[in-house]
Amino acid sequence: MTKQAKLENLKAQILKDDVCPELAGAATQLVFGYGNPDAQIVFVGEAPGKNEDLKGLPFVGAAGKFLDEMLATINLKREDIYITNIVKYRPPNNRDPLPEEKSAFLPYLQQQMAIIQPKVIVTLGRHSMECFLPGLKISEVHGQAKRKNGQVYLPLFHPAAALYNGGMRQTLLDDFATIPAVIEAISN
Repeated sequence: MTKQAKLENLKAQILKDDVCPELAGAATQLVFGYGNPDAQIVFVGEAPGKNEDLKGLPFVGAAGKFLDEMLATINLKREDIYITNIVKYRPPNNRDPLPEEKSAFLPYLQQQMAIIQPKVIVTLGRHSMECFLPGLKISEVHGQAKRKNGQVYLPLFHPAAALYNGGMRQTLLDDFATIPAVIEAISN
């Protein structure tokens, strides 16, 4: 079975298991993930927003446009990477995902990563980072690759942070610029 077929089966399993029915009932649709199932890099955000909920794809709003810009700075396109969120339904009013919602989706996210087997998991924002690297402060570790249980993680601020705070834009661009070196270091 191909990785794409395994991912489709996992998506169907989330629907079948009725994960977070309150969230599902308030959302338009499940936003599972998008991109290359053979990607070396997976980006993980926290949860879909309004645009993502409507289109069924992750990172298609303003933060997604900035993510595309950042990808271009390291000569990558969406087709080269895989992108998903911890929580697969939009929380009402774009609130932060609750701990129990993140916990409910975590086993599925872990299965998603096991299928794709990326060299690097780039966490976008503190919620995503805390799922993989609990106990760290994003303000202290952003842009620094971390290895845990054989997997390399690169915590970054969420692209939306640059939309609300212009000073974060350069920090995100600088941190993003480290991705090719992290991939090269893992490959050697």
